[in-house]
Formats: sequence, structure tokens, C-alpha cells
Amino acid sequence: MAEAADFQRTSASPARRWVRRTGALLAGAPLLAGLLQLPAAGPAQAAASDTVSVALDSLTPSAPTDGDTVTVSGTVTNNGKQTVTGAHVGLRVGPPLTTRSAIDSVARHSDGLQGGTGAEVGGKYVEKFPTLAPGVAEHFSISVPVDKLDLGEDGVYEFGVSLSGKTSAQPWDQLLGIQRTFLPWQPSEADTKTKTTFLWPLISASHMTAKTGAGELQTPVFLNDDLAKEIAPGGRLAQMLELGKDLDVTWVIDPDLLASVDAMAGNYRVQNDDDTTSAGTHQAVAKQWLASLQKAVAGKEVVALPYADPDLASLAHNGTRVTGSLSHLKDATDVAATTVKTVLHVTPSTDFAWPVDGAVDPSIIKVATSAGADRVIARSDSLQETGGLSYTPSAARPIGGGTTAVVADARLSTSFEGDLTKADSATLAVQQFLAQSLEVTAQTDRQRSIVVAPQRTPSASQAQAMAAALKALQGGTWSQSQDLTAATKAKPDPDATTRIPSTSVYPSSLRKQELPGTAFEQIARTEDKLDNFKVVLSDQSRVVTPFGRAINREMSTSWRGRSMEADNFRTGVEDWLDELAHQVKLIDKSETKLSGRSATIPVTVQNNLVQPVGHLVLRLTSTMPTRLKIGGKAYEEQPVEISGGHSQSVKFTTAANANGRVTVIAQLYTEDGQEYGDAVTFDVKVTEVTPTVMLVIGGGVLLLVLAGFRMYTQRKRAAARQAEDDGPDTAGEDTPEEPGNPGSPGDRLPEESDASTGADAPEQQSDPSPDTAPESADPSGTGERVDR
Repeated sequence: MAEAADFQRTSASPARRWVRRTGALLAGAPLLAGLLQLPAAGPAQAAASDTVSVALDSLTPSAPTDGDTVTVSGTVTNNGKQTVTGAHVGLRVGPPLTTRSAIDSVARHSDGLQGGTGAEVGGKYVEKFPTLAPGVAEHFSISVPVDKLDLGEDGVYEFGVSLSGKTSAQPWDQLLGIQRTFLPWQPSEADTKTKTTFLWPLISASHMTAKTGAGELQTPVFLNDDLAKEIAPGGRLAQMLELGKDLDVTWVIDPDLLASVDAMAGNYRVQNDDDTTSAGTHQAVAKQWLASLQKAVAGKEVVALPYADPDLASLAHNGTRVTGSLSHLKDATDVAATTVKTVLHVTPSTDFAWPVDGAVDPSIIKVATSAGADRVIARSDSLQETGGLSYTPSAARPIGGGTTAVVADARLSTSFEGDLTKADSATLAVQQFLAQSLEVTAQTDRQRSIVVAPQRTPSASQAQAMAAALKALQGGTWSQSQDLTAATKAKPDPDATTRIPSTSVYPSSLRKQELPGTAFEQIARTEDKLDNFKVVLSDQSRVVTPFGRAINREMSTSWRGRSMEADNFRTGVEDWLDELAHQVKLIDKSETKLSGRSATIPVTVQNNLVQPVGHLVLRLTSTMPTRLKIGGKAYEEQPVEISGGHSQSVKFTTAANANGRVTVIAQLYTEDGQEYGDAVTFDVKVTEVTPTVMLVIGGGVLLLVLAGFRMYTQRKRAAARQAEDDGPDTAGEDTPEEPGNPGSPGDRLPEESDASTGADAPEQQSDPSPDTAPESADPSGTGERVDR
């Protein structure tokens, strides 16, 4: 469907329009004659197609007024195999173009030999080349007073730079190459100027990781040093800043970019390919860029996007079915204003949402406004006009629910896409932008507010072309600058469309670049792990802040077209969180032996973080409580609090009821009952001596005592009888030692054995020394793995 802007314009002062039309008819007679002669040369032109290319490197001034001199420069190149002779470069002015579609048509066939561009200005306003050798480029420059161009009424004129000459195969003068562009002609102030809002985006890819170094400053770690290249002199963002500071624009800024440069201004580290890090060295560049930006935005309107510029379309189409995804958008919006105000010392507007390429559908609008934004920047190729308007309406459209769609003009917004590294392509982009802008003004006497929303991350060459076009526009006679908030408040056109296109017509090319549903599932999993980890920390902010911002970056629009890099970033964030959480863990245990009815079992918890941890409970569970009880039941729990860089041995009392092997499970839990970390499983071997065995042993000992006593009495009686038989004469001779005398080892009683002293009693094996040294009260050393 043709846009409203394609209709014939209806503007201009009637008296002035009559005078200029009359002059245009008289001045256009020679041009008409030239046009009538062109068809006869058609076959020759077709045969000579692509023989010579014409590059228009500059056209100044871009929008001339009365008294100006137009200077055109560029190169002509003979692409054929034959030498061109008698060649000359000339200028051609075609008829005014009265619709925006006509401008599009000329732009699509800007170098085609078919069709006319009017007669040459001729005279001395040509540059001649006796010969053009094959493959050789020749420079040209032509200056002509604007009054020699025979321009008539105000409007957009087709303007051509052509090369004519002869070849040996066709030895007559013919058109061999041409480059068409546009000449905006509005020498006096327009009766009604168009209010134009140009968004100037400062947005970059995600550069910071979730990692931070040791110490109170939490030194940030960057993925690479690419951001330093962007903000260094000559870099893309450095040029965006340098060019934008002199323009009347609305700055649209991603707070993540500001936070990243601000972090770079201090101590920072850069991640290497081997997972090591090296010290960053671009602090001075970062400080200078921020200082320049603070000056540039002073007194200007600043719009802050949600932190890290989340991909609203991906979230709407693939993320809403994952619980908690929308909460990240709300968090990104809440932190945006604080970040901009802290770094730039200005209060930004956070009322705007900007979907990719301004493409919207009902689900995107719903997501965009869920975090508090009530103004959505759309684009006219998405929110197309259906009411048959004969002009381009103002940008603001109420779309219900208190939400305003700010519909940027698609033609103007896409003028600077593509490769503009060559001077000729940049010149054509500038002239086409100005032509479309003037044609919008010429459509009607009604004043309108138009918004231009270019691509999010213009290259340096694209930014230069944008700045050149804006300088010409802001110094021109048909437009006046306006900030975005004022454009949003402009009175809406009652006939402009407010119908949001259905989800089914959302561009497939954009949908293919969206973050998949699995990305949001991974984000949700990382968030769950973060929630479980942070509750054990004494200083949660040291982990919550860097990981919260990293999760915001995982949803960034900058990942479009870089799916592999996006996957690697998300995986890196999750892996780093897992590694940190694993620094608080249980130490593995080998088999433990119990040789008594009761004993204690130590379990060691280690904290390799620098900050203390707490709010943990250690549970020791017996898988066979009938054989082995812990704390008098199947399991026992004890609270755990550990200083940074230390370990703690927690002892549990056990009671054995029977011999055998019992598997015991140690598991950490948070205070709210969530498992923390991996469980440690080990076996306890019970070797307790039972009451029955003790009874048997006791009976045997008693029998030995009785037997020894009987032997003692028998020997004593025998000795007495022997004495009686021998009589008194032998009483003093060879008297045997008394039983029990220490000199007679064979007479020792069992109870007098060395074993009764306990000197050689075995150590109880169920109570070993702790697995780690007792916790030290000394400060943490320098070898801790992380600082959290």
C-alpha cells in the first residue's frame, strides 16, 4: 500500500506558486526540447551501458539558496575496453519531483542510462577530457551559479552528473555514464516549517562480564578491549560524540555503555583467550570520553533506554512463557535513570521503549509498556497508514491504554543504512535524505512533527553522513529542530492510523534474529542459582549487582545476528556463578570406623570465598537409623557460619545399635530449606562389641580366677603336709617361696596383668582427628580464589 506521503503535494503560497510556475514553464522550454530529443539516442545509450561510471563525491551546498554557487566534484572511470575520446562531464537538471515515491524511483535507478534527466546546463559549466583510457579514473570538479540551473518553483529537482563521449565502435557523441541525485530547492523560508526530531543513539555491544576481582573495589573484567577502540579518537563512539555535540538532537543512550566506560575509567581487567586476565590500560581515554559527553548533553534531552537495551521483540515472542523474564525488564528500567544520572549528572527520560527497527505488534507493545514506559518508538513501515492521507502525519499516535506510539518516518530513518565508506555513496544518502525531508514539508500547509530514528549503532561513516545531512537541514529553510518529548506531546492527526499490526505480519527477517526461548530458560536458571547463592553471603550486593547487570546484558538487542557470541556469554555467566557457589562446599570423607557404642563424626565445611558465609545448615543423615542413629534420630542438623578463607569442622554424636556398614549423607541447606551444593556420601563401619559377647568373656575370666585360686590352695596344703612329714629338723632348709611373691612370675594372678593398667589400651577409632586443621582466627591470606 502506498504511503500517504506519496500523494501530490498541496502546499506553497498561491501567489508565489503562480509566479514560479510561469517562470518554470519559460525556463523549462530548452529542457523540454532536450527531453524530446533523448529517445532517438536510446539504442546507443543501451549499447553503451556501464561503459563509464560516474562517482559524485561531493555536492555543496547540499541545499542551495539564491546567490549560491553549486560545486560538484567526483571521478569518472572508463570501465570498457576502448578508449573514450572527446569526452566531457556535464550537469543536468530534470523536472521537479512531486511525490516521495518519485524520489524513491529515481534513487533505485540512479545510474541507469535509460530515461531522461533533462538537458545539460552546457556552456562553460562542463569539464572536458580529450581521452579516457580503459581502467583509468579521472577527477572532475564543476562550479555553477545556482541561477544558471534554471530552477523554478520550490521543491525537489532531479540532478544528474553525466559523461558523454565517443568510442571507436560508436564514433558519435553519446551518453556513456550518469549519476542521478537530488537538489532540494527552497531559497526562502517555508510558510510552514516541519518540526523534525532526530534521535542520536549512543549504544554499543555488551562488553563487561559478571566477573570482578578481589578487593573492595571489585575490579571489573571485560570480555575484550573493543570498547576502548570505539571511544578512542577516531573510533565509532568517539565520532558519534564529536559529531553530535554540535547538533540539535535527542540523545538516546544505553546506560550499560555509560557504566562500562565509567568502569574502564578506573582499574579494570581484560579477559584473555586462556581464561587469564590482564590489566586494562585505557583509563585516560575513558575519562576523556565521559568528560566530553557530559558537556555535550548539558541542556539537551537525554532518553535512557532500559539497562543493556533489552530486546523487546525477543522477550515478547519467546521470553514471556518463561517465568520471571518480565521482571528483568522492570529491573533494567529501574536502574537506567540512576546510572545515567550518576555518570552524566543529568536526569534522563525513561518513558520510551524502542523495539528493533520500530517493528511492533500487540505482544511487543504489551511487553514494552509492562515496565512503565508509556511511549513506544515505532516506524511507519510497521505502523502503516490506511486512511488515505495525502501527506505524512505527525509522529504521535494514541494507541489506547494511555500509550502513545511515536511513529518515526521510515524513509528518513533508513537513509543512512548500508556501506557509506565511499564518498559518493555518502553524498547520495545526504541528498536523498534532504529531498525526502523537503518533500514532506511541501505536501501540505499543515505543520507536523516528524521523528527520525536511525539504526541503533551507526558506523563512523554513517554517522558522518547523518551529521552532514543534519547540518544542512538545521541550516535550511523548511525544518526546525524539536526534541522527542515535544514531538510526543504534539497534537495527533485524527486521521492517522492507530491500528497495531498483528503478530503474523511481524517481519520474518527480524524474527530470525531473535533470542530463542532456550536463552530465556538459561537466564531463568541462572537467576534461580543466584537467588540460592546470595542468601548465604554476608554482603549480597557484591554478587547480586554484577550478576544482575550481566543477566540484563544477556537480553540485549546487541546480540542480534550474533547467536554464537550470545550463547557463549550466557554460558560464561552461569559457569562463573557455579564456580563461585562451589567455593562453599563439603570436604569429601573416606570410610569411618566406629568401635564403640557411641562416638562423634566430624564433617568439614570449607569456604574459599573471602567474605564470610552463614545462614547455612549442615544435615547429617543415616540411611539405616536402626543400626546407626545421629543425634538420637535418623538425622541431625547444625547451623554453619564460616569466615572467609577458612573451614569449619562440625561434629555429630552417633549411637550404634548393631555391627555393620551404614551409608551416611552430609548435605548443606539454606535456612529456607533449599539444598546448597553437592552432598557428600560416606560409609560408617560399626564394630561394636555386643552384651552377649561381653558376658561370655566375663564368664571366662571368672573361671580363670577360680582355677587359679584352687591351684593356690592345693599347693599350700601340699606344702603343709610336706612340712609335717619332714619334721622340725628340716624347717629351715630349702623352703620354697611363698605363692604370690613377685619373684615368682608363674604365680601372678590374671587380674595383676599389665593389661589391667590400661597403659596399652587401643585408641577409639570412631573419633578421629578433624579432616582439616582447626579454624584459624587470623585474617584471610592472599590465596583466596575470589573476593565476594
